[in-house]
Amino acid sequence: MNQTEQTSVNTAPSSEQPLEERVNNRSQRPDSDAFRSFMAANWAPSTAELPSRDEVADHAARRRRAISAQFPGERLVIPAGPLKVRSNDCDYRFRPHSAFAHLTGLGVDHEPDAVLVLDPVAEGAGDDGGNHLATLYFRPMAGRDTKEFYADARSGEFWIGRRPTLPEFQAKLGLPTADVTALEVAVTKNVGDTSVGGISIRLVRKVDENIDALVDTARYNTAKDPDAMDFSALDDLDGKLTEALSELRLIKDAWEIEQMKVAVAATINGFEDIVKALPRAVAHTRGERVVEGAFFARAREEGNELGYDTIAAGGNNATVLHWNRNSGTIDAGELLLVDAGVEAESLYTADITRTLPVNGKFSDVQRKVYQAVLDAADAAFAVAVPGAKFRDVHTAAMEVLADRLAAWGLLPVSASVALSPEGQQHRRWMPHGTSHHLGLDVHDCAQARAEMYVDGIIAEGMVFTIEPGLYFKEEDLAIPAEYRGIGVRIEDDILITANGPVNLSVALPREPDAVETWMAGLSK
Repeated sequence: MNQTEQTSVNTAPSSEQPLEERVNNRSQRPDSDAFRSFMAANWAPSTAELPSRDEVADHAARRRRAISAQFPGERLVIPAGPLKVRSNDCDYRFRPHSAFAHLTGLGVDHEPDAVLVLDPVAEGAGDDGGNHLATLYFRPMAGRDTKEFYADARSGEFWIGRRPTLPEFQAKLGLPTADVTALEVAVTKNVGDTSVGGISIRLVRKVDENIDALVDTARYNTAKDPDAMDFSALDDLDGKLTEALSELRLIKDAWEIEQMKVAVAATINGFEDIVKALPRAVAHTRGERVVEGAFFARAREEGNELGYDTIAAGGNNATVLHWNRNSGTIDAGELLLVDAGVEAESLYTADITRTLPVNGKFSDVQRKVYQAVLDAADAAFAVAVPGAKFRDVHTAAMEVLADRLAAWGLLPVSASVALSPEGQQHRRWMPHGTSHHLGLDVHDCAQARAEMYVDGIIAEGMVFTIEPGLYFKEEDLAIPAEYRGIGVRIEDDILITANGPVNLSVALPREPDAVETWMAGLSK
């Protein structure tokens, strides 16, 4: 990373210089009055025109209204999170916490350290007739006459580019905004014993350590008996907010569904890029990295980022469920399992897996295993209807796979015995779940209660994956040699409608003949 050398030196004795300042010892920072005056002058004026209201603003307002209804009289604090250091003074690209993104509508890389506060008011007197008034707190863009403009490498416009202003965010989101310097008072005012008119706070914890400390200090300072504080009760208080925010995302609104379609379309384009890159991957000593790189380029071209680290697994690596080192070769005659998703600018991600014959044609045993997994996926799809239980999806897939494994002579017991709670021998080759909710997080709604998730009822507006697989490791002596080194997973993204499930990723071929034809067409 090159940086322009600057013109003055730090004159503090090295033994007295704070550690946090020493990172700048490689540079010479100008600090003369003449330089500051020169930097502040002769800049084109910023446009005074405010942006139009974003389409997501009304949807985000309804989400805030739904959360407001659950926690009347309590202050709700939802941080975006801070920047995170990758190495020394280089940060990862910023991504806000998903709960913050969901309630504000802010995607991409906006506003580290921002915090959404829902302040309680009289019942029905809040935003949209709710119980709270929402305010977005963040650091406004510094003027070009300030030192931050040119000296702050994390937030200065000279370093990272222009940031939206308070009025611009308010216009885009329909959400009142305020300088983050007012956050401490906004969070801590009137906190205390609710029996004498104080306000209780609920916080999404472990997102921003500074906000955790601010809230904890306010609670401690206003407690009747600080030494007797029940911290487990406070964790439960905050946990209920996190739980509610997670369960709010179980049903996607119309805007979210459109964003899922955007993410899926970009992901399908990424899979086409992978097939086109296969000749180079086969010729490369790190062919899996070639595949990973082809998909990543598409994710950055069409979306914000990867939704998660790409799994590009050739041969036996496909039997490693979370193989994302992607350091192996891609060899003709073997299968390539790719599990990948593009995260859209809105931060909604797809999650699709396809298993491809590297040379374009399945062998007989590869096709047999692939067809079994496809049949399991189709059986799961058939039961994914409104009114069914979410766990029924997994059960349907397992019944197919257990039957096939038994028919091939691989199970030490019958399929019915394996499927019993006391059996489960078939899970040796299919150890993961068949489905998970999908949205802002690849494993969305992860803090929802079990009765709302695995034991929940499938409903219109849900989006989840269906992804059975079979994984036969090279070192598995419980199976004949012909199966060893074959890993197959097929994963699609499913939208539940009033009329049943819709496969959002159906445009990416699934049937083995269709996969072969598709690959041949892209290889011309």
